[in-house]
Amino acid sequence: MQRPCWRLCFGLLLASGCLAQTGRPARALTWQEAEALFKANNPTLLAGQATIDEAKADEITAYLRPNPDFTFSMDGTQIAPHRGVWQPFAGTFYTPSVSYLHEREHKRELRLAVARQATAIAVSAQADLERNLLYNLRDAFIRVLQAKAVRDLARENLEYYDKEIEINRERLKAGAMSRVDFERIEIQRVQYESDLESAEVDLRTAKIDLRTLLRDTTPLEQFDVTGEFDYEEPTLTLAELHDIALHNRPDLKEAQQNLEQARTNHQLAIANGSTDPTFSGWYTHNASTNNPFAYDTVGWSVSIPLRIFDRNQGEKAHTLIDIGRNEKLRDAAQLQVLHDVDSAYATLESTLELLRPYKTKYLKEAADIRDTVSFSYLHGAASLLDFLDAQEQYRSTRLNYLNLVGSYLSAANQLNLAVGREVMR
Repeated sequence: MQRPCWRLCFGLLLASGCLAQTGRPARALTWQEAEALFKANNPTLLAGQATIDEAKADEITAYLRPNPDFTFSMDGTQIAPHRGVWQPFAGTFYTPSVSYLHEREHKRELRLAVARQATAIAVSAQADLERNLLYNLRDAFIRVLQAKAVRDLARENLEYYDKEIEINRERLKAGAMSRVDFERIEIQRVQYESDLESAEVDLRTAKIDLRTLLRDTTPLEQFDVTGEFDYEEPTLTLAELHDIALHNRPDLKEAQQNLEQARTNHQLAIANGSTDPTFSGWYTHNASTNNPFAYDTVGWSVSIPLRIFDRNQGEKAHTLIDIGRNEKLRDAAQLQVLHDVDSAYATLESTLELLRPYKTKYLKEAADIRDTVSFSYLHGAASLLDFLDAQEQYRSTRLNYLNLVGSYLSAANQLNLAVGREVMR
């Protein structure tokens, strides 16, 4: 009896664990939570951060001083006996020496400046990468919200239509309508069922896309997002958006930093064309000298390259041309920023022009028409065709409104991308 009892207890515990797992509430992420999760898990962003760390390590290399050189030489060693006496090291003298290259014209400081500018460029490039990836994330987030709104609308329409079917079924039983008319009403339910099934599939697909971007392993049934699916009027003018974009777009900042680095590279090329002397010092022990006071001597020298032919002319010309090239790229980036803002703002305004009458007039009119025609049909004052047309008109009006809200949120997301930071929620 003990073994079956243990098996029963184990089975009950396993079943309760499964029920607890399946009964967990859905995990609804806000946009801020999804953004934080994305930044913590996205491998592309993490790899970009490593690029910044590499650039900082290059700063250390750029500011290093030249290493001194150490030389040790020996001379005077005998290779044959002298007068029958074999003392090979008796006349050997040795000379240890140290030399050091002295860099002039602030070469080391200029190299450090170039390396630091490279780090700043890497930071701006990382910010631009994050800007584009967050646009993709926000787009996936919006698609989930839109799919949820469409699913809820399809479910609401189906529930409402089921109530209409029940009312007309009672009329059929009472003999107030023909069976053909009732069947024509009932068969229209297939359209609402199809809408709900399509909305469920779209919602699952949108959730899968978003969950993949987040690298989230939460089961799909427990994964959800929450947020307001509606539109708001913009509070910033186009001129204000231009100013914000010109100050915040990381790709424009990167173009300006590339120009500054090109100018510093030109200064470094000029400095590299200057002469760097090499100072040397040595000590000599000469065992074969005739002067008893000259066995141990010290000396020093300076070596100055004569830069007659190579004065780094090619690199000077190359970096000067590169300054002009980066100036043109900076101007092109600025034009692109303004173009992006203008285009996104125009799309946003166009969508708002379509949305405003829906919210102020069309949605209410569609609901009033549906309710009025339904009431009239039940009392014999409207035809079956009028009843079905009113139902379809309400359905398409609400669906068009939700699609326009989705287009508005996508346009707002595009405007945030164009400006370089979140200005529309």
